[in-house]
Amino acid sequence: MQENRVSAQLGEAERQGVFAAIETIRQKLPFLIGLASEERRSLPRLGEKSRGFVEQALQVAEQNPDILPRLFDVGEMRNDLELYSALTSVLLALSQLNELVEDTVVAVGSDVYAAALTVYQSARAAGKDSALDDALEGMGQRFARKSRNTPTNKS
Repeated sequence: MQENRVSAQLGEAERQGVFAAIETIRQKLPFLIGLASEERRSLPRLGEKSRGFVEQALQVAEQNPDILPRLFDVGEMRNDLELYSALTSVLLALSQLNELVEDTVVAVGSDVYAAALTVYQSARAAGKDSALDDALEGMGQRFARKSRNTPTNKS
């Protein structure tokens, strides 16, 4: 018998509670934006290697505002760096949760697929000419191979 990694239920009330919690997170972060793929690719990235550079640049900007263009907003730069720091910690927590949900979906899917294979094999072992013929035919479609003999257009 296959291993059943997850044995749980998620009722409609619990599922709706999760959706409500997600909506609460969205409401707490009303400034979140979506980027088009091209825009996402074109933006410069701030990673851990660049973090020190950005922090040092902020210090230089705060200590030497006279060297900056008139419209440069040092306060906005500071706010953006603080928001970046806060959001990266939120992103880490959400990423960890997302990984747990994905792993659980994979495990549950594996459990139910393995169980379905056991049912199919057992039904096949029960033999043809039984009340299972229609069900076997339908389930067998999952394993039907496509023909390699496809017609070609030769002129």
